[in-house]
Amino acid sequence: MRILMCGDVMGRAGRDVLNDHLPELREALKLDFVLVNGENAAGGFGITGEICQALYQLGADAITLGNHAWDQRETVSYIEGDAKLIRPANYPPGTPGHGSGLFELADGRKVLVIQVMGRLFMDAIDDPFASLDALLEPYLLGATVDAILVDIHGEASSEKQALARFVDGRASLAAGTHTHVPTADHMILPGGTAFMTDIGMCGAYNSVIGMEIAPVIERFTKKMPGKRFAPVLDDGTLAALYVETDDGTGLATRVAPVRIGGILAPAMPD
Repeated sequence: MRILMCGDVMGRAGRDVLNDHLPELREALKLDFVLVNGENAAGGFGITGEICQALYQLGADAITLGNHAWDQRETVSYIEGDAKLIRPANYPPGTPGHGSGLFELADGRKVLVIQVMGRLFMDAIDDPFASLDALLEPYLLGATVDAILVDIHGEASSEKQALARFVDGRASLAAGTHTHVPTADHMILPGGTAFMTDIGMCGAYNSVIGMEIAPVIERFTKKMPGKRFAPVLDDGTLAALYVETDDGTGLATRVAPVRIGGILAPAMPD
């Protein structure tokens, strides 16, 4: 199976670069499944139903969220009716939406998508390790499901790495989102799970994690509320992770970063 996981879509620049390149990537890489983190897609804060539908039209098969899941008020009601929109599974019981989703491809193969959110320097929510265990328990990779993709949304690299090692051999892919900075450690873990500490963002890198620079510096230097942060609107980079899996085991056989557009050095699978 050929899989692409796109990092956090940051505002219009992120949406535009996906619009420009995701359809051609689906064709060029012969992708079977595309997962997009969309938690910053609406002006840097959350997502809307309209944006979800636009991302699906571009080629996203599922969308994950994160700590900005509820920044747009409409998401609370919209998420219940969209099974392809996945929020962190370790939110407390009763939280609207779905923490995982099982997707069937046209050829009958099945893909399980799970998202968990870290707790270090993040909201005090339920245990992501226990949540992963509970969600993985009913499935056997390569037998009852053909691929398992885990979006680890977290601030601390140590926690994201620990969560990926925790599911090594039980997932096809376990990769980090949230920091908006692509790391240089893409690899296949010893048990066969593809990993990258953070995929980075689909957004403008001439910025501070996608936001306009001056208001962020002012907030750091003056320690006072100031101009509302707003995303940089153009010159976006598409940052993603490409993974190939074995059809028999569901484990990763190949992993490579993808970067297109903007100011970062380009990267594509050979």
